[in-house]
Amino acid sequence: MWLNVKSSEPLSGHAAWEERLRMGLSRNEIDDMADNVYYTAQAGRLALEIASLRRRSRGLLTGELLLFLAFIAFLALYTIVDLGELPLVLSLLSLLLYFLVRYMDVRNNSDIISLTDLRQVYLDELEAGQGHFGCFDAGERYVDSRHPFTYDLDIFGKDALFNRMSRCVTTSGSDRLADYLSFARIRYQAEAIETLSKEEAWRARFISLGQQGRIDTGAILESVRGMQGVGIPPVLGSKPVFLSAWILLLAFWGVMALSVFGVVEAGVPFLWGSVQFLLVFFLSSKYLKSVSSSADVLKRSVSRLLLLMRHTRTLAGVPAGCRPLFRQLDEALDSFSGLDKIVRMLDRRGNVLGLFLLDALFLSDIFLVRKCVRWQRAYVGHMGEWVDAMSEMDALVSMATFRYNHPRTSYAEVLDSDELVYEAHGLRHPFLGERAVSNDFTISDNHYYMITGANMAGKSTFLRAVGVNYVLARNGMPVFADALKVSRYRLFSSMRTTDDLAHGISYFNAELLRLRQLIESLPPTGATLVILDEILRGTNSLDKLNGSRLFLEHISRRHVSGIIATHDLELSKMESARFHNYCFEIGLDESVTYSYKIAPGVARNQNATYLLRQMLEESALP
Repeated sequence: MWLNVKSSEPLSGHAAWEERLRMGLSRNEIDDMADNVYYTAQAGRLALEIASLRRRSRGLLTGELLLFLAFIAFLALYTIVDLGELPLVLSLLSLLLYFLVRYMDVRNNSDIISLTDLRQVYLDELEAGQGHFGCFDAGERYVDSRHPFTYDLDIFGKDALFNRMSRCVTTSGSDRLADYLSFARIRYQAEAIETLSKEEAWRARFISLGQQGRIDTGAILESVRGMQGVGIPPVLGSKPVFLSAWILLLAFWGVMALSVFGVVEAGVPFLWGSVQFLLVFFLSSKYLKSVSSSADVLKRSVSRLLLLMRHTRTLAGVPAGCRPLFRQLDEALDSFSGLDKIVRMLDRRGNVLGLFLLDALFLSDIFLVRKCVRWQRAYVGHMGEWVDAMSEMDALVSMATFRYNHPRTSYAEVLDSDELVYEAHGLRHPFLGERAVSNDFTISDNHYYMITGANMAGKSTFLRAVGVNYVLARNGMPVFADALKVSRYRLFSSMRTTDDLAHGISYFNAELLRLRQLIESLPPTGATLVILDEILRGTNSLDKLNGSRLFLEHISRRHVSGIIATHDLELSKMESARFHNYCFEIGLDESVTYSYKIAPGVARNQNATYLLRQMLEESALP
């Protein structure tokens, strides 16, 4: 979004682009500036609001102190000086005003916390705009060197794709996003992502609800399962018990009223209340103790998850594909509202004196047990699917924010074809920003592309650009290309093999194991794209050449297409109707120049000897 200078209102869509173009900015400059200007403006606006609320907080705190002193002073005046009932009335009025101001102070402090969290969202986005992603989840727990492609393509880990994308508020939302990026779960959701990307204020508020720490939905489900396992007798939730409790309670308060008017002795309601407490304690204490131990972890998590669900319902334009998801979240709201009330009531039981008074005067635990029984019966069986729906929403918010932060991206066309299709125009690597060089490239079914070039010429970066953009495309996420058309196929890469000396696995052995994993993972039907960077680099040149040829000839007999980066120019001699040569050429003159543009043919220039000679000449200077 962009700000209208005259009105200070945010602009969006074509109006924003026209405003920026009138300023004489290029497309790249526009994309660089737009989000940063908007985020800076929002952070500045919120800073002013927070400062105003803090000033108000100081005023309210002063008012609380003065009103409390007034309450004490008027009460003392009433006992010392005979001025009638006026000091007492003023004392009570001061107390009422104290509670009112106290309530306003609590609300004001809550607003400060809420706006501070929201401002932090914008500050974090500004950091991300500068290439610093340390404030976001890196997803290192998802790193798996044996995964078919995530380890090689930098999907998880510091500064990786997940780290740049994730704004997840819940632990299960992070898991869902990780599943999408690793193909453990695939769903094409471009419409929902595009719609939510336009709801910047709504998304920012959603993300701000996770600033106090991610909501552990796994722990919530574990606690719910523990509560479900508490065998509360169904009779305690029945209507006869409910009606009996109300009759007993009304009778007790009737006796209390009679004792006030002296009809019955004062000891009768006291004895009655004590018996009521013992009865309630006997009927419910064991079950509530078990429920409470299971629900202890829910005290903070459920209320925050409930806030998240309530905020989700405020979205005005629900994408058509998300309507079933929103219906599920609507159904979940009653469940989590009930659970939140139960958890709050259980928390109040920690005060022994309060527990005695609540049970003796109001039969509180009887009604609490009934709530637990009815909640178990109505909602427990659906909790998993409702948390799953919240996880989906959480992941979508992260994807939509990613789209918003990268306006130069587009959506791929995903074909339903048995053949492998990959047609890219203006393809670039997502991590390079304005330094990225665009390339056009097409991969045909059952064809192989040998890519040669000097060190640092861009081979590995290009391979990763091909792979990462396919991961994005398959999930309906924005891709870093002017246009991209792909079909659905399996993806496997071998680019970052490492040894494991602790388990006696040498580098060469690790390479063989990775290639064996590739062969064993090939499905009997369906296409596969393999992305390989320097096959068998752990052995001598001749052995490497022969082994690479043997491996490529073997997989070429399967429904496999491949991109293979290599320094071994002899592999280029495999060129045929299905094996093609491409290269990243460099220029060698007074210095090395890199175009990072892919072109047909075999690389002629290499830079290792050139750069080493230059280094030795420089080191020889006096």
